[in-house]
Amino acid sequence: MQATSYTYDPVTRCGSVLLDDGTPVEFDAAAFDAGGLLLLRPGQRVRIEGTGEGAALRILLVTLQTF
Repeated sequence: MQATSYTYDPVTRCGSVLLDDGTPVEFDAAAFDAGGLLLLRPGQRVRIEGTGEGAALRILLVTLQTF
């Protein structure tokens, strides 16, 4: 699934993304670490993997979207 980086705290390595429909979804440090990223800037396109749907969506991985 694709999303856009919305917030990111480099100290806690937590943040949030916006799904393509505008829904914000938070991610924790484990999801950030699973993607192997060092930094995330607002507005970057990312690929996310998660479990659940809608309000129950839990992000398990955040990585950069590459073309």
